[in-house]
Amino acid sequence: MRILVIEDNESVASMIEMFFEKEKIQGEFVKDGLVGYERAKTEQWDCLIIDWMLPGMDGVLICRKLRQAAIEVPIIMLTAKDSESDQVLGLEMGADDYVTKPFSPLALLARIRAVTRRYVANKDVQQDENVLATAHFTVNTNTREVLLDGKPVPNLTPKEFDLLQFFIQHPKQVFSREQLLDRVWGYDFYGDDRTVDVHIKRLRSKVSSDEQPFFHTVWGVGYRFDESVVK
Repeated sequence: MRILVIEDNESVASMIEMFFEKEKIQGEFVKDGLVGYERAKTEQWDCLIIDWMLPGMDGVLICRKLRQAAIEVPIIMLTAKDSESDQVLGLEMGADDYVTKPFSPLALLARIRAVTRRYVANKDVQQDENVLATAHFTVNTNTREVLLDGKPVPNLTPKEFDLLQFFIQHPKQVFSREQLLDRVWGYDFYGDDRTVDVHIKRLRSKVSSDEQPFFHTVWGVGYRFDESVVK
């Protein structure tokens, strides 16, 4: 594992370096934020550990600029700031986790392992072209299996699966019953358009809850799939 540590506090950097040597982790250490940002952007790393307060460029700005440049690497922020608002700011700028100073090397190692595992798992899912992954759903279009928050959704009929897959591929878009019949059932369907209502009702009973409905009725228009709306 190759990790870049951007930290200007020599005692903290030395502690991490000694621990990395013990754990057989290849660590590279940089004191200046701007230099660290350039190395983070141009070299391959398994994880970045970035201090909040740095000369040259602070850690929050480094994190934000890396994410804007679409650099996909786990980032852990080191911070002496322990207020919730500061921690939220770091996460909103793209950090995956944070460790508050003072900290134990074992706690830092646990965070490193956790964030790197998540990245490997997400990459494996994204590399499978037959898998659709959202915040709550994982849909395998080849095996026609559906996971909701990691748990299998049983007893989906073929058309319920097709309808769920279509909505997941078109999040937050509103579709009328006629559009859904055209796109999911096909041009040769001549049945009652209320069949869409029946299938939506059945899907809701299998995957939705009062707090997380997923399928939203847009009165006078049709339906919308939205995972971000929580009641």
